[in-house]
Amino acid sequence: MSASDSPKSRYVGRFAPSPSGPLHFGSLLAAVASYLDAKSNEGLWLVRMEDLDPPREPVGTADLILQQLHDFSMHWDSDVLYQSDRLGIYQEILEQLQKEELCFPCDCTRGQIKLMANAYDGSCRRKKDLPKQEYALRVKVEDITIDINDLIQGNYSQNLATDVGDFVILRKDGLFAYQLAVVADDEYQNISHVIRGMDLLDSTPRQVFLQQKFNYRQLQYGHIPIVINDSGQKLSKQHFAAPINSSEACTLLVKALGYLGQKPDKELLLETPEKILQWGSENWDIQAVPKLATIPEDMTTW
Repeated sequence: MSASDSPKSRYVGRFAPSPSGPLHFGSLLAAVASYLDAKSNEGLWLVRMEDLDPPREPVGTADLILQQLHDFSMHWDSDVLYQSDRLGIYQEILEQLQKEELCFPCDCTRGQIKLMANAYDGSCRRKKDLPKQEYALRVKVEDITIDINDLIQGNYSQNLATDVGDFVILRKDGLFAYQLAVVADDEYQNISHVIRGMDLLDSTPRQVFLQQKFNYRQLQYGHIPIVINDSGQKLSKQHFAAPINSSEACTLLVKALGYLGQKPDKELLLETPEKILQWGSENWDIQAVPKLATIPEDMTTW
C-alpha cells in the first residue's frame, strides 16, 4: 500500500529525520515513540527523509539512517519519502500563497530580528518595493490563538501574532523552510498522528495555521521530552552526540522504553530487537511518557 492510497481514517504515523548525521540516542527515542504509538494503534509507520539542506547533509547519511532503523528492527510500511523529490510541489504551494498575497519578501538581518524580542514585528510587510538584496518569504499570520491538545503534554496555546509573528516559508538562500514542507508532506502522506520531540512543540501552531489556510486535515500531536547531555544541550551532531551502535540495539531499545516511562522488564535485555518492540507495542501507554521538556542522558530508569 502506498502512503497516498492509505485510508484517511486510519492511524498513519511517521518518523522524519534530517540526514545531517547518523541517529543518536535522542533521535532513536523519537523513532521508538512514533513507531510504538503507530503499532499499538494498528497503524502505519512511515519514514520521511527531510533532506532540504544539502550543505548540511553528508553524502550517504540518509542511507546510514535507514540502515540503523533496519538494524533496530523498525521497518517502515511504505516507500521512504525524500523531501528533495518534492521541490516542485513546494514551489506550487508557494506560488499559490503569493498569488493570494498571503506572503511577502523580508530582507531583515539576523541582528534586526534579534532586536524584535519574541516575535517578528512585521516591518517588511509594509514595504512596497522588492528588496535589492537577498530576501526570504514570510507568511502573514493573524492575531489568533492556536490551541493544541497534545497527547503527552496536554493543552498548549500560542498567539501567532504576539508569540511568533510572520514566519519564514522560503529562506534567503532559496531553500524551502521546514514549516512549509512538513505541512505539505503530512497532508500528502495522510499522516494522522505526529509523535516527536518537545523542541518542535512551539512550531506546531504554525503548522496548524498553514493546515487551516490550505484546508488540510488537522493532526494529533504528541511531544516527548528531548534528551540532553551533561551541559544541558540537546543531543545532536552539533553537540557531538555519539551515533547509536547497532551491536547494542537491545540495550538501547530497552533503555528507550525506560526513558519513555514504559517500565520494561530487565529480562527484555535477553530478547531480540523484534521481541522488544513487540513487547513495547503491546504494552505501550502514551500517558506514561514523562510530561517534561528534557530528560538527562544519564537518567536511571531501573
